[in-house]
Amino acid sequence: MEAIEKRYGGNKESKKVHRTLLKQHYENCTASNSKTLDQTFDRLQKLISQMEIQGEVIEQEDMNLKLLRSLLSKWMTYALI
Repeated sequence: MEAIEKRYGGNKESKKVHRTLLKQHYENCTASNSKTLDQTFDRLQKLISQMEIQGEVIEQEDMNLKLLRSLLSKWMTYALI
């Protein structure tokens, strides 16, 4: 618990900046050619967990859509089947 407070603690302004950065990472989350589907999912899940610690609420449907949109076109064929 102490590590979490140290990482995510601070004044309101620093929390706001950190939350904004997490939102930007979440919005820009895309898979690269070198990443597997599992790595992309893990990265997205880590961002979501950090945002929840900061008090952000993300709906499950939004998370699912973000994962599908972040996939490369070659994965879309497999994801939609």
